[in-house]
Amino acid sequence: MRQLLADLPGLRDDVVLGPGDDAALLQPPPGDQLAMTTDTLIAGRHFPDDADPASVGWKSVAVNISDLAAMGARPAWITMTVSTPDARGIDWRAFMSGVARALQAYGVSLVGGDLTRGPWAITVCALGFIRPGQALRRDGARPGDVIAVTGTLGDAALGLSVWQSPHAMDDPADAPARDFLTRRLHWPEARVQAGVALTGLATAAADVSDGLAADLGHILTASGVGAEVDAACLPRSPALSRLCRDTGARQRFQLSGGDDYELCVTLPEERLAEAVERVDVPLTVIGRVTRGSGLRVRDGQGALIELERAGYDHFAGSD
Repeated sequence: MRQLLADLPGLRDDVVLGPGDDAALLQPPPGDQLAMTTDTLIAGRHFPDDADPASVGWKSVAVNISDLAAMGARPAWITMTVSTPDARGIDWRAFMSGVARALQAYGVSLVGGDLTRGPWAITVCALGFIRPGQALRRDGARPGDVIAVTGTLGDAALGLSVWQSPHAMDDPADAPARDFLTRRLHWPEARVQAGVALTGLATAAADVSDGLAADLGHILTASGVGAEVDAACLPRSPALSRLCRDTGARQRFQLSGGDDYELCVTLPEERLAEAVERVDVPLTVIGRVTRGSGLRVRDGQGALIELERAGYDHFAGSD
């Protein structure tokens, strides 16, 4: 393990003391606030038991960086705790190669962690910086704001279906689309540049981890507002269109499917053009913030459908 840590990208200049001691010593930029988030990924729940260890390493970092991106923070450091029932059963070199790729991609340093016996799971704590008053919170959406999302929606959810039922879509001509969708599932990209670029423009933001309806719902609840979304405007990839031609099914993937890790933001309409210019990925308007409460979605025929706004419940079905 020590050799694998040595193979990671070099430490940032703001790491005074890295892994190997009882604690890391870190130097935040003067005047910045520290943004911190943590998330746990458990085998069989957040990633398939037979997933490529490299993709598990990447995803465990990227989903935490995505939370920082949703706040508009600049990522800097992570800690990582890994539990496994048998350390010999993990391809550590592959796992750490995925971690290293993510550290390199997002410019962050691994500054500490732990390895312990337990169920196969990874807990990451990610830290970043933001200027005071610039954080993209969930509670700032205002009636009249437009609602926009980065990238495309529904890819990871359909990618999971492809992964679980590979023979259901086995036309060789569909192989590039299948590969794209499963990559979106296993190798998600945190929209760091977009999050930072939208500070000072967006009034509220969240990353789409539990599904658009749920995560937009978090913004609406925190802000005390409602929203109308036009499902026909939801951005979709060519791969999603190719492998899911049924409009209703496709929109269910886009509205309720998780793991896309795109950003959902609200902003004044007059700031939209500037926002589109600033971000490095497509930014698509899908609806508008309204007075009142609740999320309403307009289907392809123009009918309004009331949606239940419930986020992912890790304890659903438990006593």
